[in-house]
Amino acid sequence: MINLIRGELLKIRTTNAWWLFGLGALGMLALAFLANAIYVHILLSEGVPDGLSAQEAAEFVARADVVNLTARLATSGQFFGLLFVTLLGILAVTGEYHHQTATVTFLTTPRRSLVILAKLVVAALVGAGWWLVTTVINIPAAMIFLGTQHVPNHFGDWPVTRAILLNLLAYTLWGILGVGFGVLIRSQIAATVTAAVLYLVGTQAAGVLFVAVAAWLDQDWIEKAQVIVPSIASSLMISGTQLPGDPPQWVGAAVLVGYTVVTATIGTMIIRRRDVS
Repeated sequence: MINLIRGELLKIRTTNAWWLFGLGALGMLALAFLANAIYVHILLSEGVPDGLSAQEAAEFVARADVVNLTARLATSGQFFGLLFVTLLGILAVTGEYHHQTATVTFLTTPRRSLVILAKLVVAALVGAGWWLVTTVINIPAAMIFLGTQHVPNHFGDWPVTRAILLNLLAYTLWGILGVGFGVLIRSQIAATVTAAVLYLVGTQAAGVLFVAVAAWLDQDWIEKAQVIVPSIASSLMISGTQLPGDPPQWVGAAVLVGYTVVTATIGTMIIRRRDVS
């Protein structure tokens, strides 16, 4: 198993995709931190706006809480970072077919379950590694920025630590989801393009759809149900404080774990039965 994992890591390192995606993700991380810094500055500079209802005022206060803002800065770049690890998880599978190494891989290791398990482990490790990179960048940057705003950063408080740890869980799970997606669509180009479009466009479309249906039927629970969308569940996981009306962070984690278990199981079953010739 150790040799299989090493082999999968070697396959990733010997392609250009990982560092090309990595450079793009680093650029998006910088933009995300800048956007979050501007957002935090605005919230810290303004009081509660006039004309808000009691519920809206409570939500504004919760969002402007320094603990929540610290968690937001510490997890900057999650949205595009998750896409980065998902695409690498996809390439871990589709690369076998694109470079025509699948037959050799399964002849070398006839127990296909071990092969897919090694890919899942490596995808999770890649996710954890990228989480580490982003966290090492975000934490000192957040400390410096919050210092310029003359507010305590609350690093070490459990809500902030929880958000950072749940962010790690999100990164590892999305890497595994990428492997499952790559199993379903063997074409490398088709899988990466489809995943990117679904992630970028589908997330926004799902949010608008849930809000529109909730307003149409006058049912608030429908808007809260958008947590079943994986990317929205991931965003919920890294909230420093529970916002009024939002589900708790563990709900997002449970949704994402459920998707991952189903995806990994289905992916393993498909790989074991699929003709790779």
